[in-house]
Amino acid sequence: MFIVSLSYKVSIDQVEAHLEGHIAWLKSAYQREILLASGRKVPRTGGVLLARGDRAALEACLAEDPFKVHDLAEYEIVEFEPSLTAPGLEGLLE
Repeated sequence: MFIVSLSYKVSIDQVEAHLEGHIAWLKSAYQREILLASGRKVPRTGGVLLARGDRAALEACLAEDPFKVHDLAEYEIVEFEPSLTAPGLEGLLE
């Protein structure tokens, strides 16, 4: 499992110009069962993704993100092995 932290490298106006494409990319990544959760950082300096699968597949997926294609954000990938979850999230242990 992976936590991906996105940090914007450009103004929020430049990010907003590619937001529609980014959302379409997110939906595709959910359909491919790569992403489990996503959202904006507070304050809005980037975003956070929770992903699963192997690292190579994740990196290939991230390379398709319009924020990456247009060099709008940096991506930090942290891999971890979940060992405990809240009730109802046991599927994350698989």
